[in-house]
Amino acid sequence: MSNIRGLSGKGAQRREQLLDTAEELLVTEGGTELTMRTVATAAGVRLGHLQHYFPTHAELVAAVLGRVLDRSVERLGPLLDPGRAEDALLGELLAEQQDPRLVRLFAELWALAARDPAVAAAVRAFYDRYRELVAAFLAGRHPGLTEEQRHARARVFIMLVEGASLFRSGLAGTAEPAADAELLHTARALLGP
Repeated sequence: MSNIRGLSGKGAQRREQLLDTAEELLVTEGGTELTMRTVATAAGVRLGHLQHYFPTHAELVAAVLGRVLDRSVERLGPLLDPGRAEDALLGELLAEQQDPRLVRLFAELWALAARDPAVAAAVRAFYDRYRELVAAFLAGRHPGLTEEQRHARARVFIMLVEGASLFRSGLAGTAEPAADAELLHTARALLGP
């Protein structure tokens, strides 16, 4: 990823504007339209200017993913305290699945990852970070679990929640009370005592 530490205030602001443009294109036009040239054109900059901040397409996608995770961590951070009940965390995660913009963003990223190994690596890195956060939550709640057990539970939890987004968001189905009750029961079993 580009080193953002060396950017001036104006440079950091410009970088964020470019990420805003890339994210908007991804959501509204789809992953096939998320090319470096399309992002530069939509942002009203030359391709070289975009490449100053994001030398490759994979770095641009990784930065979009990183920003999405950072926003989620900021929102979910207080809920990831091991002393809190898991229902608040689960409620927030399921509420995200009702956000059509966020669901489209991830669906497009997954589709890009299926076609581009560099994007797939960025998606894996995103989910590795996510898994570490859930494993840390589990470590605080279940100090008796081994690291391997915490990571396995975290991975299954993420599979469950992310897979549910397809079936609760309207892409492959819609939320149903009975299915949601089972989803919550299973998620609680993974996170709870």
